[in-house]
Amino acid sequence: MADEVVSTAAVRRLVTAAMGPSVDVSGLERLAGGSKKGVFRLRLSDGASVVLYLWHDSENWWHTVREAESDLFSDASGLALFRQAHAQLAALGVPVPEVLFLDDAGTHLPADLALVEDLDGPSLAELLAADEAAAAPVLERLRDALRRMRSASRPSYGRVGPPSGAVTPDFPTVVLERALRHVGSAAGRDPRVAAAAGRLVDALHERATPVRPRAGHSLVHGELGPDHVRVDGRGRPVLIDIEGLMWADAEWEHAFLELRFGSHYAALRAPDLDEARLRLYRLALSISLVEGPLRLLETGFPDGPAMRRIAEHNLARALRAAGAAGPV
Repeated sequence: MADEVVSTAAVRRLVTAAMGPSVDVSGLERLAGGSKKGVFRLRLSDGASVVLYLWHDSENWWHTVREAESDLFSDASGLALFRQAHAQLAALGVPVPEVLFLDDAGTHLPADLALVEDLDGPSLAELLAADEAAAAPVLERLRDALRRMRSASRPSYGRVGPPSGAVTPDFPTVVLERALRHVGSAAGRDPRVAAAAGRLVDALHERATPVRPRAGHSLVHGELGPDHVRVDGRGRPVLIDIEGLMWADAEWEHAFLELRFGSHYAALRAPDLDEARLRLYRLALSISLVEGPLRLLETGFPDGPAMRRIAEHNLARALRAAGAAGPV
C-alpha cells in the first residue's frame, strides 16, 4: 500500500477517532510475516502500543493468484472473516487479541481495518527457541484451547458464520479434489513435480479410499503454527491470523500442527484422531505447501527465499510419501 495512505499523519487521525484526542501516535512500524494483510505496530504518546491490521488488495499478495472463489480455502482474508472468527473463538474462551476498533467503511483509511491490543509477550515460536521449559505450560494451555475448538460442532463444513445450506461434497472429498488441482498447478511450475505427478495422484487416491463418512465438523484455525500464537503477559497462548477459521475435520488441523510444531507436537496430540484422514491430509497439505508458495513466488513477494524454503521442504515430504508405503 502506498506510503501516503499508511502514513503517521493518516494513522494519527485514526487513533484520535478510536481512542480520543489525548492519545497521539509517536511511531509507525510495519511488522514482518503477513502475506494477506498489512500489520503495523503503532507506538502511542503514552508509552503504550497497539497493532493495526489493514485488509486491502495492495497488502494481499494472493490477490492476483487466488484460487476459484468457490474453493473453501481460497483467499481467507478480510475484516468480515476476522470479525466472525474473533467472536466464535472468544465465545469458546479461546484467547484472541482484544479488539479496540473496527472500520469497514473506509472512514479513516481506504481499507478495512482493525486496531487490536499489542500483546507484550513473544510468539510461541520465539519462546520454544529460547526456553522450552517456559514454553511447556503454554503448550498445555494451547492444547486446552484446541480441545475447546474441537468440542464445538456443526453438521456442515465451511467458513464460520451461518451455514450456506448448499449440498456439497464431504470435507475429505474437497481436500482430495483441491490436492489433485494443486498437483497439476505445481507440475506446470516445477519439473520435479511434473515427473512425479502420476505417483502423487495415485498416492492421493490411495489415501482417500479408506476414509469413511463422518457426521459433524469442529472448529479449526487452519494454519496454526507456533508463529501464529502469541504469548501474553499471563502466559496464555493467544491465536492470531484467525481469518481462516472454519468448520472442518480436526485431523486437518492436526496434520498442520504436526508439520509446524515438529518434536513439540507431542504436547498437542489429541486422542481418537482418524489415522486414515491424517494420512490423506498430511499429503494434501504438503502438496498445497508446494503449490501455494510456487504461485506466490511469481508475484514478487518480498520474502521469496522463505517461500522457496517452504516449497522445497514440502516437496521432499510429498515425494517421499508418493514413493513409499506408510505414513509421512
